[in-house]
Amino acid sequence: MLAATILAAGESKRMRQPKALVPFQGSTFVEHLIAATRHARVGITRVVLGAGAEGIRAQLKIDPAWVVVNGDWPTGQLSSIHAAIRSLPVGATNGILVCPVDHPLISAHLVAALIAAFDVGGKLIVLPMYRGRRGHPVIFRAELYGELLAASAEVGARQVVWNHAAEVAEVETDEEGVILNLNDPETVRKAIGH
Repeated sequence: MLAATILAAGESKRMRQPKALVPFQGSTFVEHLIAATRHARVGITRVVLGAGAEGIRAQLKIDPAWVVVNGDWPTGQLSSIHAAIRSLPVGATNGILVCPVDHPLISAHLVAALIAAFDVGGKLIVLPMYRGRRGHPVIFRAELYGELLAASAEVGARQVVWNHAAEVAEVETDEEGVILNLNDPETVRKAIGH
């Protein structure tokens, strides 16, 4: 079983509204990512909130049990990965699919391709590649949970990826969304045509 985790704890200053709640194709960034990560292998979903967590939680149309509040969100994205890993039942998952909320333009087809590569290849890390650039979401095998928890906030999860360069499976995709970081209203307008 895999856990799908959506990291949405940041302050969203440049977006001027919580990224979790940005409208997208009739839902929100978070709801779209939840839909994209629905898969037979995904048995646990986590949405990590931080800044303005209570207000955002009240507006999300999701199971309240999925929400994890990261009190350490000001220290950066890695703290949200920590919060997600700590919220998982010990030994219940064999990997975690990490989806930053500011990379919402991914499809269920891409997620299925990443999971297939994870299941078939046995690599510790699986990530998408778009025209030679690595993107999101990333799957980390459960064997790396301890290393992720021990990683430094300055370098974050990237350090774990670098430490296991030979154990990374790259899945080629034509979805530019894997590298598009939607951090402000102008970028969102350009990316999704609003």
